[in-house]
Amino acid sequence: MSRSSNMKKTKKQLEQELYLFNTGQYFDSYLTFGCHEETSQEEEGFRFTVWAPHARSVSLVSDCTNWEEGLPMEKIDQTGVWTVFCKEAEEGQPYKYRIEQANGTVKLKIDPYAFAFEVRPKEASVIKALPERKWKDGLWMANKKRYPIYERPLNIYEVHMSSWKQHEDGSWYTFPELQAELIPYAKEMGYTHIEFLPLVEHPLDASWGYQATGYYALSSKFGTIEEFQDFVEAAHQAGIGVIMDWVPSHFNRNNYGMAYYDGTPQFEYQDSNRAQNFRWGTLNFDLGKPQVHSFLISNAFFWLNQCHLDGLRVDAVSNMLYLDYDEGEWTPNEDGSNHNREGVEFIQKMNTVIFERHPDVLMIAEESTSWGNVTGPVDKGGLGFNYKWNMGWMNDTLRFFEMDPLFRKDHFDLITFSFMYMFNENFLLPFSHDEVVHGKKSLMHKMFGDRYNQFAGLRTLEAYHMTFPGKKLNFMSNEYGQFLEWRFYSGLEWISLEDEKNKAHLEYMKTLNHLYKENRALWEVDHDHSGIEILDADNRAETILSFIRKGKKARDFLIVICNFVPVERKGFRVGVPYAGMYEELLNTEMEEFGGTWTAGQGVLKSEEIPHDHQQHSVELIIPALSTVILKPKRVYGVPKDKKK
Repeated sequence: MSRSSNMKKTKKQLEQELYLFNTGQYFDSYLTFGCHEETSQEEEGFRFTVWAPHARSVSLVSDCTNWEEGLPMEKIDQTGVWTVFCKEAEEGQPYKYRIEQANGTVKLKIDPYAFAFEVRPKEASVIKALPERKWKDGLWMANKKRYPIYERPLNIYEVHMSSWKQHEDGSWYTFPELQAELIPYAKEMGYTHIEFLPLVEHPLDASWGYQATGYYALSSKFGTIEEFQDFVEAAHQAGIGVIMDWVPSHFNRNNYGMAYYDGTPQFEYQDSNRAQNFRWGTLNFDLGKPQVHSFLISNAFFWLNQCHLDGLRVDAVSNMLYLDYDEGEWTPNEDGSNHNREGVEFIQKMNTVIFERHPDVLMIAEESTSWGNVTGPVDKGGLGFNYKWNMGWMNDTLRFFEMDPLFRKDHFDLITFSFMYMFNENFLLPFSHDEVVHGKKSLMHKMFGDRYNQFAGLRTLEAYHMTFPGKKLNFMSNEYGQFLEWRFYSGLEWISLEDEKNKAHLEYMKTLNHLYKENRALWEVDHDHSGIEILDADNRAETILSFIRKGKKARDFLIVICNFVPVERKGFRVGVPYAGMYEELLNTEMEEFGGTWTAGQGVLKSEEIPHDHQQHSVELIIPALSTVILKPKRVYGVPKDKKK
């Protein structure tokens, strides 16, 4: 933004903005708070504005002022907001606020609204103008409005930026480098979206970005906001969406950050039982405070508007819903209940205003309990997200696949139970970073048996994942079967691709991802019972599950047979909905994927033998520990689709 385009606001404009901020209704507050270029009395410089309601005094300290005493800031009436114009300020200079707190203690604090920070281990905010950009992703943005995501393929590649790849000296990739490598890789592999673990400023790598200090700044270790904008634009031009993990639940408690900013509970709760997050060593946002509403909802809009993100995966939603979600003592409601009513109201408000402005974005809840109606409409008592991670499906499925196949028939309900609730929410099925760290082992290493059977199990797992109703997410390295679990401090083991089995699995996942995108039956009706017909969910003896996935048109259907044990089933009969010819769309045991089959089973002709509640059926071989997907080649008696 040029200096001339940002003239000094009138007193009336500022009063209106601060009124909205203090009533929790200013959702573009980053345009007022922080540092912004301004021309005042024909002099160019920057205006600095900060919220510190109980501070005795606030000064700007920077290279453009005296770092000891600083430039005194003026308190704007009773708003709790302090501001100053500095004509000597220049972009790139570090700065902090010298805050004389409520008890007289003086502390140097970062700017909560800063757009940039010094590279760690330094910690100061950096003077930076909000970039003005002419975006070139109009086609992508228009298509999002035309084609709702509910009826589109959604297959997310989850990435931790600094460990996807690293240079030989251990240094991180920058966004320009990722733009050159990650986007083409994701496109070639058949993913529809890239989801980054949090990218905002954070001091500790081991937090993976989930303990933020600077909510409005891209982490200095990753690069500049302009470089991230370039990345998102290039991704959109390549047909790839971009999502970021976002943490409105809790924040970093480092002394120089937002913790007890003015010496009193400002961003955090007054009640220490509610403010302290012992499990994560952080502080919980006071979700009942209107100024915190303005801060957090504005932050969501900052990333959606300024960086054209396609959605936010909202972390730790459960921590906002329950008063006793954390460890240790907790303060119940007056009636003894444990629901955080302020948290619920904040979430509903947040989703309401976000979808009013951006009806086409993804608001994905990482919610790990059985809280109901997470993706239900707010006006019907729901939380208003449009997707929720299906943690129950994920936990049960992985537990089942880690089990000795000999005992899987006795625990078949781990697979079938999810059919009871699979449409209770709009679900997204995650195999995420949380499942391949802290001793949980990599996805490949979880599989039972020797190396051959581990890969066979992994292929079966991923095919089941791709065919089960719901959108998809896979963490980086799952796609080639890395044996070592994820380590945030080092790059992925890409050297694994020198092994033929890993190389074959990468080819398999590429095939599976594209198969998913190309077949409407796997994504067009993901959130309704009409999208699936169970053929046999009671075959415990053979430990085989079979079902039909359906699109909107009668001819768009696929038959899925999952064999969860390493025993080949010859002469296996499966029901089909129509008479005719069927062919294999996928056999996970083909040689090119790492299996032993050198040829498929050819065209399968149906017989008028009732089976699985169907009038017709086909007979085929189901390989040991495999998934077979059949598609209609030439079938008869299919009803004509009604014209819209």
